[in-house]
Amino acid sequence: PTCMYRLPNLHRGPGNAAAQEEVDPSLQALESRQEEILRRLYELKSAVDGLSKMIQTPDADFDVTNVIQTDEFSPLTANGADLDLMLGKDYGALKDVVINANPSHPPLSLLVLHSLLCERYKILSAVHTHSSVKSVPENLLKCFGEQTKQQPRHEYQLGFTLIWKDVPKPQMKFSIQTMCPIEGEGNIARFLFSLFGQKHNAVASTLIDSWVDTALFQLQEGSAKERAAVLRSMNAALGKGAWLVGSELSVADVVAWCALQHTGTASAAPPNVQRWMKSCENLAPFSSVMKLLK
Repeated sequence: PTCMYRLPNLHRGPGNAAAQEEVDPSLQALESRQEEILRRLYELKSAVDGLSKMIQTPDADFDVTNVIQTDEFSPLTANGADLDLMLGKDYGALKDVVINANPSHPPLSLLVLHSLLCERYKILSAVHTHSSVKSVPENLLKCFGEQTKQQPRHEYQLGFTLIWKDVPKPQMKFSIQTMCPIEGEGNIARFLFSLFGQKHNAVASTLIDSWVDTALFQLQEGSAKERAAVLRSMNAALGKGAWLVGSELSVADVVAWCALQHTGTASAAPPNVQRWMKSCENLAPFSSVMKLLK
C-alpha cells in the first residue's frame, strides 16, 4: 500500500546541497517503521472486509437480508463437526449454499440431494423467485415441501437457498469469503454429495465422474442413438451390482436417475436399469421428486 503521508525530511535544509544528499539513519528507520505500520493496518482492513462478507448472501443480485441474520453462535452437533472438517470453519457463521436454476429445466438431481442432505443435517431451506422469471409452477415453488416454523438461524448446520432464475445452466455459490461460483448441474451435484463424506479410491472416483458426465451429456442431452448406447452400458454395469459404482448409492446414481426422468424414456429401459430405478425410488428423496414430475 502506498503511504498517505510522509515524515518531513528535516535534514534537507535549503541551501545545503551536502545535507540534501545525506540520509539521517534515525529518520530513515522511523520512516520504514511508519511504512510497516501502514502495511499492517492495510492487511487488517482487508481481513475485516473479508469477515464482513460472511453475513452477506453469496448471490450478489439477490437480497436475502431477511433470511441471513446475525444470531449469536452456538456449538453444533457431531454432524456439524463433520461439516467443519469438510468445509472449513467460518468463525461460527452458518454455511450457505445458494443455487440459481432455471424453472424451465429444473435440476432434479439437486432436489434429490437436498432431500438426502436433510436426512443427515439440520438445514435451513428456502425457495425464491428472481425478477428475471415471470412465473414458476406451484410445484417448483414448493419443491422443498412445506417448511415448518423456522428456528433461530444459528440452530441450523447448513443454509440451502434455491432461486428460480433465468440462467443458461445451474449456478451455485458457496464460499462466501471468496465468492467462488460453481456452474453446471454435474459439478454442483458432486459438491453436494461430497458433504456426506463418502470416501472412494481413485478408480471408483473416476468411474463416478465418468457416469455423471455420461448421464448429463449423452443420456440427457444426446441423440436417440447415444441414449441407447448409455442404457446398454448402464444395464451391463448394473448386472454386476446394485448401484452404478461400488456397493452404495453415489452421486452417479442420483444424476443418472434424474437424467432418465428428463428423457421420458425410463419405462423403456432394459431390465437391470429398471430394477435399479425401483431401488432408487424406494428411497424417500427420489419418491418426493417424482411427485414434481406428475
